[in-house]
Amino acid sequence: MQRVKTVLPSWREKKRYVAFQVLSNSKIKAVADVSKAIWRSHLVLCGELGAARAGMQFLHSKYDPETQRGLLRVSHDQLHHVRASLALVRNVGEQPVIVRSIGASGVLRKAEGRYMAS
Repeated sequence: MQRVKTVLPSWREKKRYVAFQVLSNSKIKAVADVSKAIWRSHLVLCGELGAARAGMQFLHSKYDPETQRGLLRVSHDQLHHVRASLALVRNVGEQPVIVRSIGASGVLRKAEGRYMAS
């Protein structure tokens, strides 16, 4: 049986981890609603092709309902489009919200330590 060759690091897609915070009048506990709102906003702004290029992944395990902060994994060259789509989110479910980008990092541990704390 042949081994599958791994992709060289120089050929891999470069990624960034974007930290965001949801500002609202009351706490939003449903992670799925936040994810859907961000995806919907990105699809409206960039279309299906832009969403595919961004390779956006909502990290459900990294969303904290108490601080309402979370992380997204995106392609490095689509970072500005993702940040713009975060700014365009107006509602999560029926609740009006503001979603702001806190920062971005190339390393997950650094993004968690720097932007998810406090």
